[in-house]
Amino acid sequence: MRRKGAAGELPVSLEEKIEILALLSQDHDETIRDTAFYTLQTLDPGELQQVLSNPATSPAVLDFVSLHLAPQRQDLMEAMLRNPKIPEDIRTSLRSLHPATATEPVEGAVPATDSSAGMTAAPTPIEPLAEEKDDKERQTLLQKINAMTPSEKIKTALTGNMEQRLLLIRDSNKLVSRAVLGSPKLTDQEVENIASMKNVTEEVLRLISMSRKFMKSYAVVRQLINNPRTPIDVGLHLLNRLNDRDLKGIMLNKNVAEVVRGTALKMIKQKAEANKPKLPAGKH
Repeated sequence: MRRKGAAGELPVSLEEKIEILALLSQDHDETIRDTAFYTLQTLDPGELQQVLSNPATSPAVLDFVSLHLAPQRQDLMEAMLRNPKIPEDIRTSLRSLHPATATEPVEGAVPATDSSAGMTAAPTPIEPLAEEKDDKERQTLLQKINAMTPSEKIKTALTGNMEQRLLLIRDSNKLVSRAVLGSPKLTDQEVENIASMKNVTEEVLRLISMSRKFMKSYAVVRQLINNPRTPIDVGLHLLNRLNDRDLKGIMLNKNVAEVVRGTALKMIKQKAEANKPKLPAGKH
């Protein structure tokens, strides 16, 4: 099944196919991973652009494409920027890829002609892109981070700024994301934001839940439990930290695992039962 999914051969919708390919492009099996990524790269550009500009597309797909395809594909970058539901951190990263071309077309401007008549292609990329890549001083933040070695990423995670940490927390290397959480510059607000992110690994969310320092913040606890990426055992363990209002909110949050919602409902009923007035002994 995974081999068929990596080859794009499963009988599913286009949206589901692309989501499966993005997921399998991060598979532990190297063959599956490489096949899925190649399939994703060679998909019809028009179909890929259509999905990336769709507000219903999964944030995980948008995040993967922004990191692994958009830096070399301006057409995909512009398709994603047309998506009104794209997360703000991904939008910021995309705009940094080709700052001179990541803006709305100027009214009255004449589009560059192309031999491929009839194609709705994005504006022609700036010619000196190759020179920009060679000039480290002009590289964008995302390009710089993608070019870093693991040791450089870890150092940046520990000593860099908030924008760098926001990108590095999503790195596939566990040591890099751990370094972000261990940075002495990491603020409480950043931890709260990370706890709510749906494009970080489960390990990142688990590490946050294991930190006494981070878990002193009620806002972090609430964000973790409401995050559909949080491991079920972590969510269940944190339920008793919630106040009654937030506990009821979990019960109604369909993005949270069913077992967590069910446990929240059970806790609400138990509290209601315990708060019922008890009749004096001997009276019926």
